Amino acid sequence: MTIGKSARLELIGESAVHLLAERGMRGLTHRAVDEAAGLPLGSTSYYARTRAALLKVALARMTTLEAGEFAEAAAASATGDEPPGLAALLPTDVDGVVDLLAAIVSDAIRDGRDQKIARYELALEATRRSELRKAYDEAGRVFREAAVAVVAALGARDPARQGRFLVAWCEGVMFDSIAGAGWSTPPSHGDIATGLRELLDGMLGSR
Repeated sequence: MTIGKSARLELIGESAVHLLAERGMRGLTHRAVDEAAGLPLGSTSYYARTRAALLKVALARMTTLEAGEFAEAAAASATGDEPPGLAALLPTDVDGVVDLLAAIVSDAIRDGRDQKIARYELALEATRRSELRKAYDEAGRVFREAAVAVVAALGARDPARQGRFLVAWCEGVMFDSIAGAGWSTPPSHGDIATGLRELLDGMLGSR
């Protein structure tokens, strides 16, 4: 059965992400993606003719996967009959925010290691490729905007600044636990929740 363009791009993107995690940037080639995806040779080159285009396909697929995981976690932590849409699913109380972010961070450490390693590879490559830098920054914008909306709902005095540092804290814990010096002793879900509560208490203590 022939698969459509969008489905094939998804397959190429997911295979590229897997290769980045397994082999690093040097192991990501058009031929390797064809083989990993089980596609005829030349298929990846047809949809992403250059290496820069292939990197963007990988980044786009990973962003879609992470956005879906974020929305699923938000939906799982939501209560009541909220209307559809991510904004409506975001918690507006400290307990809800702690539950949501602790679940996202701990799940990433436990089950999302390969995906995050691939993202770190792309982040480093973005420092060398201006076209990837723009795409990477745009991909991260949705998550930062969500964090700003969350802390604004909690009554933060400076949502843009505090939302940025909330994201940075979560990213730092994930990096330390997945690729940093803390990889052998990652924090528990409870430790992450405690850290988040301490961070939010510090941000919001003088509202």
